[in-house]
Amino acid sequence: MSLSRLAYDLESVISPMVAALLLTVVSFHSLFGGTALGFVISAALVASVTLPVALMGPKKSIYERITKGMRIFLATPRLRGLLTLNLAIAAAGAMVIVNTVVLVQSRFGLTQSSTATALMVFGGGSMLVALILPRLLDRLDDRRVMLAGGAVLVAGLCLGMFLPGYTSLLALWFLLGAGYSLAQTPTGRVLRRSSSTQDRPALFAAQFALSHACWLITYPLAGWVGANWGLTASFVGLSLLALVALIVSLRIWQPDHDREVIEHHHDNLPEDHPHILDGRTHAHAFVIDDEHQRWPRN
Repeated sequence: MSLSRLAYDLESVISPMVAALLLTVVSFHSLFGGTALGFVISAALVASVTLPVALMGPKKSIYERITKGMRIFLATPRLRGLLTLNLAIAAAGAMVIVNTVVLVQSRFGLTQSSTATALMVFGGGSMLVALILPRLLDRLDDRRVMLAGGAVLVAGLCLGMFLPGYTSLLALWFLLGAGYSLAQTPTGRVLRRSSSTQDRPALFAAQFALSHACWLITYPLAGWVGANWGLTASFVGLSLLALVALIVSLRIWQPDHDREVIEHHHDNLPEDHPHILDGRTHAHAFVIDDEHQRWPRN
């Protein structure tokens, strides 16, 4: 895991933690004003950077360019497993983001400062795991780490049905933060080894769209169930959703489908195609692209 990638992944878990910490000393209006200023500064910094020239592939139709990332996603077993795992991640994240304020201020009768502290603890668990992940991923593959994170999220949501008080909530939110980071942070590594350089932007865009579609399901579900049947029911519903998503991910994302170098045979290319100069049957790091439209069968 490169330092630049680690920094990018840490941003998603540090930002909520910093925001929660600031809410303990400043008002919501001041925080929003500071955030707006931060966006302006960020835009200026981005505009000052010279980006490398992207490697362009063959010219394709608008439809092909728009759907390329989605087609790679659906044709790659590990990415289909990642898609269902995204749903488990979104289920746990939605419970924290939507219902923390309700749990802290309505169920436990505490203040906005306590709400901010709970969110900060969630971010702290995420940040701690993100910092130790590079060493962990040197010994374990992405699949094991991410599925273990999904299992932690399912277990945490189940434990949420039995919350006795605020201290227990803080411990649970720390656990969910750790599981969230385990399941989410290695995503970029999985996407990179599942795509060629020229298809990588399309695949990252597909991941952004599909993961946010999961949030589009879990956000209203967390709020609607909690408002109509109570927070315990919200924990039950989201834990069941996360459990089903994790089981499906385990079934799809098998170890045999996670190998990088795969022997395969080409029937779809002409005899003089450069890709098969060494023979129609060969082995290399396999990704879905123009020459490889389907995942090889075992």
